[in-house]
Amino acid sequence: MSFPPVAEQLAVLRRGIEAVVPEAELAQKLEKSLKTGVPLRVKYGIDPTGIDVHLGHTVPMRKIRQFQDFGHQAVIIIGNYTALVGDPSGRDQTRARLTQEQVETNAIDYLNQVGKVVDLSRAEVVRNGDWFGKMNFLDILNLCGKVTVAQLLTREDFAKRQAEEKAIYLHECLYPLMQAWDSVMVRADVELGGTEQLYSFMLARDLQRAHDLPQQIGMMTPILVGLDGIRRMGKSLGNYIGISEPPFEMMKKFMQLPDQCMRMYFELLTSLPMPEVEALLAGHPKVAKMELAKAVIGSYHPAGEATAAAERWQAEIGERSRPQDIAKFSVPADKLTDGQINADKLLLLTKLCASSSDARRAIAQGGVYLGEDKTVVPSHDTPVRVINGLLLWVGKKRVVQLEVG
Repeated sequence: MSFPPVAEQLAVLRRGIEAVVPEAELAQKLEKSLKTGVPLRVKYGIDPTGIDVHLGHTVPMRKIRQFQDFGHQAVIIIGNYTALVGDPSGRDQTRARLTQEQVETNAIDYLNQVGKVVDLSRAEVVRNGDWFGKMNFLDILNLCGKVTVAQLLTREDFAKRQAEEKAIYLHECLYPLMQAWDSVMVRADVELGGTEQLYSFMLARDLQRAHDLPQQIGMMTPILVGLDGIRRMGKSLGNYIGISEPPFEMMKKFMQLPDQCMRMYFELLTSLPMPEVEALLAGHPKVAKMELAKAVIGSYHPAGEATAAAERWQAEIGERSRPQDIAKFSVPADKLTDGQINADKLLLLTKLCASSSDARRAIAQGGVYLGEDKTVVPSHDTPVRVINGLLLWVGKKRVVQLEVG
């Protein structure tokens, strides 16, 4: 099999990656693959705990598709047994447990959605119940004997719960061990996932070494923030964009995205060259946001539908949302820290509110917005990135257009 030059692969694969562990081994594995003609086995595990695949899920999926396009082997693990435990990563409490029937029903719909990103015709798709379902109690004891409780408690989520004296159930401790064992069973060379998965990635290396297998590397993608611009995207938080939503619904949500999140979304969710992205971000935020939305929506729906959604948004929402003769306000650069200022201080500075208490009251009542799409400012200490052309609203009529002085 013929692969592109390693430098060409690295240029694409490193985009939007927060960390590669160990860093040097990615290039080494690609070099070996190029010389031997043997594709890398790239693992991505999915626990079908729900049925809506959102843009946060697609970040590692897009990376596995890039590996596929370079000729490597995608290995998709449907975690029908790990889903019965529930991934504790990023959780400060125990997940609700699902039945096997719920998991299997979800898995079928999950795969249909994953197929919008990953080429399933060229992927290996396996269920980890194929091996965990055959284990007896002695097998489980042997597996548990490969990790200590002290090691498990170094995980950030478990350490946080322990410090807060919140419950950590024994079945949850099995999750990272099961995820790591998956890598042994599929002989993974690369595993993709979020930064919260580092512990499991490293544990997989230990288990692979113990079984005389080549050790995988972990490629960790950033956690995509949701539409609130603060917390990770998630259905339970109501701050997500699902890839199966109608184009117009996706467009409306994109236009609510805080301006400061656009660079992250462009980098992680599109293939637009970064110089082109920077040029868009230097212009009007509304234009950049609409181009972002069209690029992403066009990945999951026909391009014509993405364009139609943009035109409909402009006609139904955009053209009637902006008052005439908006006053401009120049924010002195020395009032900003890394280009940002807390929302309540900005309201005082622009004289949209007469006092700190007025500013905090307006924000607490949900009456302060940013941008033409009127993204709600959630709290008084929300950092606002001031860029030229940003609209700041209090209520429906009080508004200024910000500039950096």
